[in-house]
Amino acid sequence: MKSKIAGIVFIAGSLYYLLAEAISAIFFNDSLINTYLFHTISELGIPNANSPLSILMNSAFILIGLTLIFGNFYKFREFIVKNKAICYIFSMITAIGVIIVGLIHGGNPLTSGYHTLGAVMAILGGNIMLVLISRSMGEFGFYQKATLALGVFGIIVFWIMFFSMASPVMPVYERLSVYTLIVWSFITGVRLLKV
Repeated sequence: MKSKIAGIVFIAGSLYYLLAEAISAIFFNDSLINTYLFHTISELGIPNANSPLSILMNSAFILIGLTLIFGNFYKFREFIVKNKAICYIFSMITAIGVIIVGLIHGGNPLTSGYHTLGAVMAILGGNIMLVLISRSMGEFGFYQKATLALGVFGIIVFWIMFFSMASPVMPVYERLSVYTLIVWSFITGVRLLKV
């Protein structure tokens, strides 16, 4: 029963994130395609005239952070057979980072440093977490290989983003490095439902 509950939480959190981002992007002050290509996820969360549904985007950040905390510590931790402490640490770094992003908006010179710190914790920390989890379970089957592939891809894209901050398509790299965590949350939920 605990696996089913955790699975539902993981799936609901990931789907809510994607839906909230899509709706926020639809109402953003640009075309939908331009929003996804040229505007960062953080921009969707800045409460101003450009993003009238910023509260929806920020709720998605906070919810995915809470999803990671609940899902990992409620049931998923039982599948981690080694490196437990470091996996828990990176789970918390990732979750806290995402929640910071939802609570402290970008675009404000007084708080942008905290927002950036939260984003690095969430994106880089989250993808490192995936690599660690993939190598810390009792077997190395399809799920673990998919988790490893997502984590490695996310880390690579994060560094491409980091060195392409001036690129007009930097938001594409940002989304790709974030979506690895969202996809992982979904497939983890599916796996937990089948246990």
